[in-house]
Amino acid sequence: MPLLDHFHPPLAVHRHWDAFHSRWAVAIADALNGRLPGDYFAEPQTSAGSRIEVDVATFDDGSPAARHESEIAGGGTAVLTTPARAYSPPAPQASIPAIFPDSFEVRIFSREAGPTLVAAIELVSPGNKDREDYRRAFASKCAAYLQQDVGLMVVDIVTSRHANLDNELVDLLRCGETCRLPAEGLYAVAYHPVRSRAKGRFGTLGPAGETGQIDIWLASLAVGQPLPILPLPLDKELFVPLDLDATYTDARQHSRLG
Repeated sequence: MPLLDHFHPPLAVHRHWDAFHSRWAVAIADALNGRLPGDYFAEPQTSAGSRIEVDVATFDDGSPAARHESEIAGGGTAVLTTPARAYSPPAPQASIPAIFPDSFEVRIFSREAGPTLVAAIELVSPGNKDREDYRRAFASKCAAYLQQDVGLMVVDIVTSRHANLDNELVDLLRCGETCRLPAEGLYAVAYHPVRSRAKGRFGTLGPAGETGQIDIWLASLAVGQPLPILPLPLDKELFVPLDLDATYTDARQHSRLG
């Protein structure tokens, strides 16, 4: 299904781009969960503006120190009888400015040791491309994923602003001019971080410790054209194909956009 312009009239007047981005993230997670290996699962995570994203979940581990369990007749339900003690921290010594970029993403986890984050898909928002500090914050988030061996895909269909966030990431990683994309235009890029052991003269670990590379697959996008299939890296040798067009079509249909 051809890509629409969600950021200019007539569509932008009648529909909210952030609602569609959220629905697209769900469609991507649904598609991945239908084909990921059994030890992996995908979850959508979205936040924009003043809305809050919960990245850290709190779980009850059922330990005796945390709760007192009593059997209720006929149900066997555990009842928490001792409330947690409130804690008020002292006033902070200082506060510093911070940028919290919009986040429309799908995260892929492995259950084997965790759950452990193994890949992330970022849907670029207009806010991510707004000012230099916001672009730098987005690029820093992506670089942190790659430096932690997390596979990454960035999809940019934002037509209202023309900054290229892939170039921001390339500049941050100091990859050189050969990795840069045209400053304007839409794109999707997949990144696969690959570590390797640096060897010294006698086969021992060299002073650099670990070296490696980031393999890149990129595709140019255009309004009115279908979206591509790109490889999503999950591990050193494990990939799944992500059909961006099929997930975009699913999101359009569920959003009643034709």
